[in-house]
Amino acid sequence: MKVVIVDDEPKAIELLKSYLEHFNDFETIGTFRNGLKAFEFLHENPVDLIFLDINMPHIDGLSLAKLIDAKTKIVFTTAYSEFAVESYEVKATDYLLKPISLDRFTQSISKFIEQKNQPTQQHQAMVLVKSGATTHRINTDHIHFIKKDGNYALYHLPDKTIMARESVAEALAKLPTNFIQVHRSYLVNLDQVTCFEIDTLRVLDEEITIGETYRKQTMDKLLHQT
Repeated sequence: MKVVIVDDEPKAIELLKSYLEHFNDFETIGTFRNGLKAFEFLHENPVDLIFLDINMPHIDGLSLAKLIDAKTKIVFTTAYSEFAVESYEVKATDYLLKPISLDRFTQSISKFIEQKNQPTQQHQAMVLVKSGATTHRINTDHIHFIKKDGNYALYHLPDKTIMARESVAEALAKLPTNFIQVHRSYLVNLDQVTCFEIDTLRVLDEEITIGETYRKQTMDKLLHQT
């Protein structure tokens, strides 16, 4: 695997290089202290993984991440935890807070390998939803979100809402992997999420609270979804 390290601190670059030497399948093919120089290199030299500092002069890591090839996996590195929320805008593999230990670095490498080896998941095209005496065949791409209402689940579609007597868990069990539970009362179609923050997300005009229990899995999914 070809790796690039971008950080304006030479000691940080040397530390990451030394950590990478523990992994035989990874090769550091470039190190840069300037985001613009890194961008020029990446434009001509595709890589598998980039360790990218966020707080840098000229062009910060978040801006650079939005310019590089989407196929390149990104692990953000920074000494400032306040960048974490903003980094959710970019689909990064991981977010490492300095000082970075070898154990924590190894977790990032494992996460990258897992993503690399994960087969592309195909969405289920249709799902059956029983409402009263009527059974609806619904294209799952058309479901924006599902809201719990007492003993019922409300399927919100572009032109209507379908009420089914089922629990959130029962609804989730028959839906494809692009649906996740973000609150005890909400399932959302990740493909319909237009924007998000640490505790809320928006599906079209609907603002949905992300429950504290579901926050980590929600942010992981939003960050890593391809």
